[in-house]
Amino acid sequence: MSPSLFLLLSFGGVLSLKICSFNIQSFGESKVSKPVVLNIILEHIQASWLLYAMYQAKATEKSITRCDLMLVMEIKDAKGTAFPQLMTHLNNRYRGRRPEYGHVISQRLGRKSYKEQYAFIYRQKLVSLKSVYQYPDIQSEDTDAFAREPFVVWFSSPTTEIKDFVIIPIHTTPDAAVKEIDELYDVYQDVAQKWQSKNFIIMGDFNAACGYVPKKDWPNIRLRSTASFFWITGDDLDTSVKESTKCAYDRVVLHGEKIIQAIRPESVEVYNFKQAFGLTEQQVEDASSALFGEAVVEGLLSCGLTGCMRGTSLREHFAGARASPSFSGCGTTGGRMI
Repeated sequence: MSPSLFLLLSFGGVLSLKICSFNIQSFGESKVSKPVVLNIILEHIQASWLLYAMYQAKATEKSITRCDLMLVMEIKDAKGTAFPQLMTHLNNRYRGRRPEYGHVISQRLGRKSYKEQYAFIYRQKLVSLKSVYQYPDIQSEDTDAFAREPFVVWFSSPTTEIKDFVIIPIHTTPDAAVKEIDELYDVYQDVAQKWQSKNFIIMGDFNAACGYVPKKDWPNIRLRSTASFFWITGDDLDTSVKESTKCAYDRVVLHGEKIIQAIRPESVEVYNFKQAFGLTEQQVEDASSALFGEAVVEGLLSCGLTGCMRGTSLREHFAGARASPSFSGCGTTGGRMI
């Protein structure tokens, strides 16, 4: 398992939407029953929802701005009781102070006896569900491409400039990462024909680093080689919690000009909740295999490497920044469209 990424979407500049992913290592009854581990997970999520003003002096150095929609991966809850308990604990913390949060969760997915679930937690006052779609993974001449087929959700966000967007989540099997990442191209094509949305976010634990995806395989991965898909997380972005591991496992890929235009290019970075909460490496591993990363989306206001320029898009930023010998993007391939 790997890290958690934060994608902060500020559509239109009136209200911001922060979209996050959190890979909770083997989340089930065992974790819920351990108060220390449960508290770490809740604090991890709670930090995501704190309502701090962005760039407010030192507050943002220790805290994360609000997270309005969170993808949760690696839920192994055979009896179906652990995740509802997590939601109860989460909502109890905010009762009387915050709106209650809703959720949507997939069926148990996987081959044979090993099963996982995807789930989304969201603030009901800001985000609502338009539709859900469990990708069937049934294609001619191609059998069972995914170990955990994407649970695709179409969200509505009426208070923001971008009124709707689709999230395609993925938690790949490490040994099959190349094939599964490539097959996400087919998932996009299928969903784009099914729904009318033009704004797509493909995100999650790709296992897209450290031997699982060799450099020689990248040109053959359609999600990477097709120019319309925009990778905002690069190959050198470390998203693992282990100090001995430096791997860009988790990724965020965008499709759709409006959502690409909305990204603030300098904002993709890992948030190290181990340091923020003063945890030991073992405590972090007990709760999650992932760190947090951030990407800020704010209408057409983009802050580049040398300052902010209104009207500069993510695409324009990377095109201009590549002229600099020191440019490395959001990682070595951040923003690359091959």
